[in-house]
Amino acid sequence: MKKKVQEKFKKLEKLKPKELRIYGFIKALTAYLVLSVVVIAVSAYFVDRSDLVGPLFLGMGGLSLLMLRFYKIPLKAVGPDIVFGAIDNGVLVLAAVIGASFAGVFGAIVGGVAGNTITDGIGGLFEGNIAEHQREYKIDNLRTALSTCLGKMAGCLFGGGLVLIVFWFFGLI
Repeated sequence: MKKKVQEKFKKLEKLKPKELRIYGFIKALTAYLVLSVVVIAVSAYFVDRSDLVGPLFLGMGGLSLLMLRFYKIPLKAVGPDIVFGAIDNGVLVLAAVIGASFAGVFGAIVGGVAGNTITDGIGGLFEGNIAEHQREYKIDNLRTALSTCLGKMAGCLFGGGLVLIVFWFFGLI
């Protein structure tokens, strides 16, 4: 097994930068598609179970972190992406639920669009601040398609899951 891994790395070392970037993108796209299918399947299956959706989103966020570990990406390298995703989706869910309570499905859509706009801005603010902090303390946060993708997905699942749990706890969903 160890010999196969060593052979794989030797092949990767021979790739040109463009080929290496394409290889990295394909790896990221594959991870994204796998996680997306899991999120869609779990969400569709449990959509009528408001008591389980939040915890399941947290679990899928944990799955994202396991995928990071599988690809040997340190958690601290994706900290800014996780914070961005958590703020982004947490406030988005909040805005969508508020919009839905005022105007039903259309209100949820409008709340989602407005909330996403606002959360992208504030999430980017915190993400950038954390990235600057990491650079200041020489913490490696060199981003790749794979690390950014999985980091943001994990954050989105954690943020959305936490807000859904709070809303369920207070009987708002």
